[in-house]
Amino acid sequence: MEYDNTNSGVLFKNESENEKAPAYKGKINVDGKEYELAAWIREGKKGKFMSLKVQEPRQKKPDLDDIPW
Repeated sequence: MEYDNTNSGVLFKNESENEKAPAYKGKINVDGKEYELAAWIREGKKGKFMSLKVQEPRQKKPDLDDIPW
């Protein structure tokens, strides 16, 4: 039986040195469509919280060797 991951997601710790990079990155499935998910740890009046961003998957840049000239 295959696992149904519809309407669920996962975040993994991002080991980036860039201060503006998200602390966590992953994927989320909404109604059967995959999205990229990012989370930043922020400090607010009520304490720490996670700020989230969801976006369509970015297209990978083609390798120059794969471009027909």
